[in-house]
Amino acid sequence: MKIENAVVLVTGANRGIGLAFARELLARGARKVYAGARDPVTVTQAGVQPLRLDVNKPEDVAAAAELATDVTLVINNAGIAQPGGFLAADSEDVARRIFETNFFAVLRMSKAIAPILKANGGGALLNVLSVASWVNGGELAAYSASKSAAWSLTNALRNELALQKTQVLGLHMAYVDTDLTRGFEVPKSSPEEIVKRALDGLESGLDEVLADELTQQVKQGMTAARPSYLPQAS
Repeated sequence: MKIENAVVLVTGANRGIGLAFARELLARGARKVYAGARDPVTVTQAGVQPLRLDVNKPEDVAAAAELATDVTLVINNAGIAQPGGFLAADSEDVARRIFETNFFAVLRMSKAIAPILKANGGGALLNVLSVASWVNGGELAAYSASKSAAWSLTNALRNELALQKTQVLGLHMAYVDTDLTRGFEVPKSSPEEIVKRALDGLESGLDEVLADELTQQVKQGMTAARPSYLPQAS
């Protein structure tokens, strides 16, 4: 899919990776960028169309779909995280809250927008995932589990939407320098470089983008050889 002249809806577009997407889309010649945020006042990027969109509110998603009937690309970027393991006292409440945004909201948005993409020729969905889709060390237990679920959702949507010629891309990366990772003292990529690699992959027709070295190493380790605990062919 080409970005030039595309009409794009970005969730969580008021800061971090979402804001970087909005800026890069405009730079690449997108015809219109709907910048979704819970409070449209927080969208300050020039050249975009602010859109009230709390992805956890079905009425907001329905209203966005009713308005953005010209959309050809949706970037499901909105996400949340909270440190903590599954044995913490509040882990069930935390997991439900994180899954609501990181999984169910992606499903909700995809279902609402898919018919519009079909009517406009197919277009594309780009889901912002994570290296945590494949590894869970326990420090961000519910977040990692939610991204695993969102990865599975992305793969399923790719198959379901193939007949209507909708490209579905999963974007995986490790730590990015945003508000979400402010408390982590680890190497971080810039939102701008992650977004450029994501959109390059989209325009190249890819299904998946591994946007940094750590993510590439983890994925390679998953596929390099059959793990010893799996049954071996005789």
